[in-house]
Amino acid sequence: MADNLSDTLKKLKITAVDRTDDSLEGCLDCLLQALAQSNMETSEKIQGSGILQLFASLLIPQSSCTAKVANIIAEIAKNEFMRIPCVDAGLISPLVQLLNSKDQEVLLQTGRALGNICYDSHEGRSAVDQAGGAQIVIDHLRSLCSITDPANEKLLTVFCGMLMNYSNENDSLQAQLINMGVIPTLVKLLGIHCQNAALTEMCLVAFGNLAELESSKEQFASTNIAEELVKLFKKQIEHDKREMVFEVLAPLAENDAIKLQLVEAGLVECLLEIVQQKVDSDKEEDIAELKTASDLMVLLLLGDESMQKLFEGGKGNVFQKVLSWIPSNNHQLQLAGALAIANFARNDGNCIHMVDNGIVEKLMDLLDRHVEDGNVTVQHAALSALRNLAIPVVNKAKMLSAGVTEAVLKFLKSEMPPVQFKLLGTLRMLIDAQAEAAEQLGKNVKLVERLVEWCEAKDHAGVMGESNRLLSALIRHSKSKDVIKTIVQSGGVKHLVTMATSEHVIMQNEALVALALIAALELGTAEKDLESAKLVQILHRLLADERSAPEIKYNSMVLICALMGSEPLHKEVQDLAFLDVVSKLRSHENKSVAQQASLTEQRLAVES
Repeated sequence: MADNLSDTLKKLKITAVDRTDDSLEGCLDCLLQALAQSNMETSEKIQGSGILQLFASLLIPQSSCTAKVANIIAEIAKNEFMRIPCVDAGLISPLVQLLNSKDQEVLLQTGRALGNICYDSHEGRSAVDQAGGAQIVIDHLRSLCSITDPANEKLLTVFCGMLMNYSNENDSLQAQLINMGVIPTLVKLLGIHCQNAALTEMCLVAFGNLAELESSKEQFASTNIAEELVKLFKKQIEHDKREMVFEVLAPLAENDAIKLQLVEAGLVECLLEIVQQKVDSDKEEDIAELKTASDLMVLLLLGDESMQKLFEGGKGNVFQKVLSWIPSNNHQLQLAGALAIANFARNDGNCIHMVDNGIVEKLMDLLDRHVEDGNVTVQHAALSALRNLAIPVVNKAKMLSAGVTEAVLKFLKSEMPPVQFKLLGTLRMLIDAQAEAAEQLGKNVKLVERLVEWCEAKDHAGVMGESNRLLSALIRHSKSKDVIKTIVQSGGVKHLVTMATSEHVIMQNEALVALALIAALELGTAEKDLESAKLVQILHRLLADERSAPEIKYNSMVLICALMGSEPLHKEVQDLAFLDVVSKLRSHENKSVAQQASLTEQRLAVES
């Protein structure tokens, strides 16, 4: 064999120059045979013989041997070590020229050769890009799209594969294909050739690659991809095949327009059916499919239009089905059910309807099942749903009287930041403008101490921010001396002072209003803490800083006036020459700021 091969390569060198087609064909057949028996070894020999350069001159449209030469290149390019040598031997340009051939076999082998050279090879892709290969292949896909004979479908599959290898994990080449209009062409291919498994699979892999790119979503949305994928999905019986469709659906469903198209094409009914079939199975692949289907369902509900269409005024079949997941014994379904409710709860009308129809009790029961050693993702999802439901004003009192605060407080001992974050957000929503509830919670020493502890959670900015905001909210909504005393005694004042320097105006403002209430109602109790937290210096900085928002300047001056009743704080105000800063603000463009500056200036002048 080895001797034969060496002879063939020598002979090929001579015949390639003489161009005697018959003897050339014999040599090429020998090479193909050798490659079929031992591809890697034969490829190494071919590389060593220096014959690759000769192949470039053999790739001519008129020759009867051209398809065989392209086939040999396709075979040797299966080896990673042969791809750069193929580029260096100048094979790309003549191969791309051959894409203009009318001969189907030449096109097939050329497509294979270029596809294999591009596989995982930056040099290969770059050379094909420079030679303009992608556009020619896309044009072929367009013109051959409607022909359904087996030979043509094989060619289409090879061309799709070539484009895939050309652009895989390369954003700029994927963007190039999208600009060339490959997406509508591939969608059309999928529709026409859905009976051909190999071509369908190739289209799906191509979609999966392209769908990751943001710029592709708009193009996909302008095709009937949703309809085609749902049609294909319904036909799949095997788990692996459905998995392939899922992998395309998930990135596409991130786009709101496509979400709606998928809902209209009936995807939700397919997903519910899968859930129904797999819910009691303990087979690994069934559990995975249940998760994929329910996750996708939740994703579809993230679009406002698709969500509202499925809610159907709370009477929709889908909404009712999702409700039934919450009391299920399957953690994945409990999670998906709670997340779905959180997504349905994105406008006041839906929230009010759900609360009036008993959703709160269902969620509280679910939370109750996860208090001890519970599933963190389920806790997080159920708390998210409760937080969203508590946003409309009319729901707050109903949820408070249903016992939501007590249910939520059971998770105060959680060490999981995502759970802590949602717990804080839920309580903050519930007490908004609910004085009695705010007072009750604000006098709960355990809660306040935990909040003060979380105000120092530097690794978790979200938890830290929410804790500060809840401390401030307890004071602002209760306006209660007892609440202020509890917060002062638990060491919360310094955190409210720090919060006044937050980069978020809304948080600065909430802190300043809470501090003004502390100063108005319990200045004596908080005096030492306000002093050691350097509140006066901070207020001076906020007033002197031109970038401070008008409401920050206004509330800082209100607070300065409230602090004058404390001797040590009053002294600090005098020492810092506040009059200069405040008098400048009398000409501020904001009327309220200018008025408050005049009042504050009078107050400072009287007190000095």
